[in-house]
Amino acid sequence: MASDLITTDLVALDADFGSSVDTVITQLAALVHGAGRANDIEGLAQPAIERESQAGTGVPGQVAIPHCRSEAISEPTLAFARLSNPVDFSGPDGDAQLVFLIAAPAGGGKEHLKILSKLARALVRKDFLEALRTATSKEEIVSLVLEVVNAEKKPKAQATPAAESASAAAGTAAAGTAATTGASTAASTDKGSTLNVVAVTACPTGIAHTYMAADALTQTAEGRDDVNLTVETQGSSNNTPVAQSVIDAADAVIFATDVGVRDRERFAGKPVIESGAKRAINEPDVMLNEAVAAAKNPNARKVTGSGAAASSSSEEAGGQLSWGKRIQQAIMTGVSYMVPFVAAGGLLLALGFLFGGADMANGWQVISTEYSLTNLPGHDVEVDGATMTFERSGMLLYIGAVLFATGQAAMGFIVSALSGYISYALAGRPGIAPGFAGGAIAVVVGAGFIGGLVTGLLAGLIAMWIGSWKVPRWMVSLMPVMLIPLLTTLVVGLAMYFVLGAPLAALMTGLQNMLGGMSGSSAILLGIVLGLMMCSDLGGPINKAAYLFGTAGLSTGDQASLQIMAAVMASGMVPPIALSIATFVRKNLFTPAEQENGKSSWLMGLAFVSEGAIPFAAADPFRVIPAMMAGGATTGAIIMAFGVGSRAPHGGIFVLFAIDPIWGYIAAILGGTLVATVLVITLKQFWPNKTIQEAAAKNEKEKAAAAAA
Repeated sequence: MASDLITTDLVALDADFGSSVDTVITQLAALVHGAGRANDIEGLAQPAIERESQAGTGVPGQVAIPHCRSEAISEPTLAFARLSNPVDFSGPDGDAQLVFLIAAPAGGGKEHLKILSKLARALVRKDFLEALRTATSKEEIVSLVLEVVNAEKKPKAQATPAAESASAAAGTAAAGTAATTGASTAASTDKGSTLNVVAVTACPTGIAHTYMAADALTQTAEGRDDVNLTVETQGSSNNTPVAQSVIDAADAVIFATDVGVRDRERFAGKPVIESGAKRAINEPDVMLNEAVAAAKNPNARKVTGSGAAASSSSEEAGGQLSWGKRIQQAIMTGVSYMVPFVAAGGLLLALGFLFGGADMANGWQVISTEYSLTNLPGHDVEVDGATMTFERSGMLLYIGAVLFATGQAAMGFIVSALSGYISYALAGRPGIAPGFAGGAIAVVVGAGFIGGLVTGLLAGLIAMWIGSWKVPRWMVSLMPVMLIPLLTTLVVGLAMYFVLGAPLAALMTGLQNMLGGMSGSSAILLGIVLGLMMCSDLGGPINKAAYLFGTAGLSTGDQASLQIMAAVMASGMVPPIALSIATFVRKNLFTPAEQENGKSSWLMGLAFVSEGAIPFAAADPFRVIPAMMAGGATTGAIIMAFGVGSRAPHGGIFVLFAIDPIWGYIAAILGGTLVATVLVITLKQFWPNKTIQEAAAKNEKEKAAAAAA
């Protein structure tokens, strides 16, 4: 398998591939396509370019390793270019001269990824890089690369019997993912001279940076007498966790990750240094120095749990994460965990109306609890001492009430889920209980989802602070399961009832009254704003904020809330549908990959999956996003103008039974889609994207040449 990983057809020596990252990656993708390894240049290049936009892949030694997984690639492949005109890949020591494109099939197995990871490990070796620079032929390059990817990894040091015994007791082999340096890992050491450090490395694709960060730290630690280092790589292969005995013996830990740390709670209470994986590649010695300093500092930051906020790749001085980024990610985590409650509860409410009738909201509680399958309700039901007449009766009315009651139960958790998982993202598991309790209190005092946001952040920050306390060793195990949840819940509860509850409730009430009083031009303006938000980042934070705003009042059933929900859902449907139509109408304005995406994005749009437009926006944001925002604003305005309401929070065209009037909803989607389609075609026609045009033209030439051959 590895013997075919790279061939001379996949090597370019002293080539001029242009002056931008995009053109270099596209040219390397063309090599892969020319070698018969990929069915589409753009389909391979674009994922690597998108990965590059998240974080540059330049590494020490004037090397770059753009990498991706792609449906366009047929087998694991390496393409290599030694550039005559080096290009800036955001490397630490200047423009990259040596560039590897590492491409793996989207569904490739772990064995493939193991081979790719070996190359990443070799790139930290100076002798290997020098050989690549001085090679005089493509055959020599191929030989060098195959030598490292076919080589069996040799253990860097032998563990002592004590270490082997500890590892065996933990049920974990010393070899594999945990790469160990020094004479011992789990064995006790002279704390005055040598410290035990455990590192975890991970990157989004799990192919390159994960293993390069691990080897950079490992090789640096081998040259030091003050550190015994054990590394756990959480990549695409070899993911055996470090033995708990090794973690327990560690004096400090390093988290060099871009995607968070799995099972973070294993490290609870340990001094920690955090950064993205790239910093460990660029500054391994600095990070080890920071870990040593943290181990000797009684006030150093400690690991508190498995918070999702640790997944940021943003870095601050000293290896800590940006507070702004952590809070932003915490809020997004809370929203993402809340959405399933909204979707399940909202759709059940809509089904309740479908079965039980439009007046279901008036008597669902009595019907669902006081009647049964053997005691079905009639048209007349006594509710709160008064007789109410429902348009339906019998089995339909009872089933409708049960569905509605179940939906209400799910919707009752949304503020608590929002608050609880915001807190979890900041403080890990100790933050869940205080966050949920704070969200429940926010509902009781009438603070709604705004209160949930505040209590989630408050609970998470307080739990983090309490978790950083230095406590006696016998108390460490009690902290995450009892003391942190207890003290944090107490503080949050007192704060909400004594100080924050009334102002937040007043703010929420004012917002609801403002929305309820909107009509005419004010309502249309609100629809425009919601449409712009839904289509601005297509599933990102702004889109999610608009969606949260729309679902917040859904359970109340008032017309203003239903119209807001309809505007949010209809606007979010427009971009994938419009872009799909545009790829059919003006095919030549889009790359082959976009044309392929267009064949299915219309269905994603009909189902209200805005993310179906992301590939188009990522490839050409300056033309696509403004056009989609215009279409979304048009749809939102029409929804409000026609007074369209939706009782369902999700489902798009498939929940028309929960939308009234249906004709107004369809008209709004058609109007917004027309505006977005015309505008995106116009922008691409009169303000062409040269990169896309060049890639498309090159692809057409290659197809013509292949046909002629």
